[in-house]
This record gives sequence, C-alpha cells and structure tokens, in this order.
Amino acid sequence: MDLAVYLAYAPWVRLDEQLQLAKLADELGFHSAWVAETWGQDATAILGALAVSTEHIRLGAAIMQIPARQPTTAASAISTVDQLSGGRAILGLGLSGPQVSEGWYGVPFVSALGRTREYIEIVRKALAHESVEYEGKHWQLPVRDAGLGLGKPLKMIGRPVQDTIPVYLGVMGEKTVRQAGQIADGWLPAFYSPAHAQDLNRPLLEGIASAGRSREDVKISPTVPVALAETREAARDLLRPILTWYFGAMGAKDKNFYIELATRYGFGDVATQCQLAFLAGDRMGAAAALTPEVIDMAAIAATPSTLETQLGAYADAGVDTLIALPFGDRPSLLKALASHLP
Repeated sequence: MDLAVYLAYAPWVRLDEQLQLAKLADELGFHSAWVAETWGQDATAILGALAVSTEHIRLGAAIMQIPARQPTTAASAISTVDQLSGGRAILGLGLSGPQVSEGWYGVPFVSALGRTREYIEIVRKALAHESVEYEGKHWQLPVRDAGLGLGKPLKMIGRPVQDTIPVYLGVMGEKTVRQAGQIADGWLPAFYSPAHAQDLNRPLLEGIASAGRSREDVKISPTVPVALAETREAARDLLRPILTWYFGAMGAKDKNFYIELATRYGFGDVATQCQLAFLAGDRMGAAAALTPEVIDMAAIAATPSTLETQLGAYADAGVDTLIALPFGDRPSLLKALASHLP
C-alpha cells in the first residue's frame, strides 16, 4: 500500500503549512500529495505552487469541484499542472454537495451520474488533444442554440506530459461509486472504514466488472484523518474537531452524506447527536458526543506501537493508496508514516 499526504484546506491546514508538508512528504518519499478545494481555496493555484516547489511526489486534486468550472477549463488546469510538474498530476473530481454546489457556485445539484460521466468524457477528449465537439444532455460544445453561433471545435493548446492523466472520483453513494468503477482510474472515498470494506467496495467492484475492467484498473485511495499520540485517547481528541465539522457543518440538517455513511456503519445516532449539538452552537458538546467507536470508524487514532497494525488494516481491506490527513505534530507524524513506506 502506498502512502500519501492530504493537505486539506484552511483552517485545518494553513496555506503555508500545506506547501511545507508537501515538500517534506516529497523529501520523505511519499507517493503523492493531494490538495482540496472549498468555498475559499482553489485547488489549481496550490497545485501550481507545488508543481514548481516539489521534485518527485505526485500531485493530486482531492477534489476539483465539478460545479466550479467547465470541463474544458478543468482539462486546461490539470494539463498546466502536469506540464509544470514534469508529468506528476492526478485529477480528482467530484460534485461536492448541494449546499456548496447551489449556494457557492449557483449550480443545481442534480443528475449526478450523467453530469459526472459527460464531464469526464469531455475532459479526456481535451487532454487527448482531440477537437472538442460534444453533444450531451448537460454539455454541448460548441454551443448550438445560443450565443452568436460562431463557436468552433477547438484543440487544447499544448499537451500534458503524461500520455494519460489519471482521473479519480470522490464519491460516496452506491450508484456513484459503481459508476466510478466503470469510468474512473481511481476512487477517493472519505471516512473509509476497513471494518466495512466489503460493503464499501462492493459497488465499485460491480462497476468494474460491468465495464469489463480489472480491479487493477481502479485505485482505491481513501482520505483518512490520522493522529499519533502517546495514548489512543489523546490521539482521538486530536481528531474530534475535524469529525465534528463534517458531521455538523458539511451538509444540511436532513441531507448530510457523512451522517448517511455513519448510519451505514451503525453509528447514525451518535453522528446525528453530534450534528444537532453543532447546529445548536454547542461545538464542545458536539465533539464530546463522538464516541471512541465512531472516531476509530472514520480515522486512525494511533500510538507509536499501534500505527503499523492500524495501517495494515487498510492494506488488508484492499486500499491501494492511503491519503493521510495528519493532525497533531504534523512533521513528526509524516516521519513516522514514512517508516512504513513500501
């Protein structure tokens, strides 16, 4: 199993710290560094900075948000990163959630499967240096029935270094995960639990089989919060704020994908209690509501003596690349993780 670092976004990891951690991970020999995108952090800008400040580590978007840009814009962006980095780019895509899509980007959160499939088809066509002409339900290039009628199929100026830039999908629902198995080069699940790997992997494997692909064609690469301390209780406390944020703030009260995932794991009542306290303004109470079982389900809370075993559980579950979001003394944690690099 490869190990990678997830640089996340402020306030969890400051911008300057993201650059520093990526450089350290590069020096330590990590497989890849992954950059997030939010309503205040642009993934492409940070990837461009990392492209010229690192040497060997692969650079991934986890994720570039589909409602944020046209597919040809995403193709241009990742091609630029690939050229700047000498061929180290990985494109992670996802729809985000309805609050972000509709509230920040003004894009209706509808037709997840069709929009994602069309988007990837256009991105790959552009990256392959083909003339981009596409007639889909959600995208038409060139525009046919609006504007001045002067649009023409265009080829991308310049080419990426890689013959094929890998395209990963950050998705969570059964239908979207199944589609990832059909069309993506990798899957970026959040809060992936090794104890539930068989259930989580099933739709991905179904999608792979239905498309006549092999398991080796699709990399399983979860983003996993990781903390290291002298006791597991202390490590869990380092992880409480990030889990509280996702259960409490990353979704509407009745539409939160992370609470839905916790429910699949059998901890929906705890996640909902956390959410209700958070929405009532009681962030301390929300964090305190998280039980050790819920934290261990969604993250790695380790001591120096348990880290190897806990990493091994992900490898045994079929994970190809574990993308660690480090908490606590981040440089020390990366060095500890580096001792387990393949």
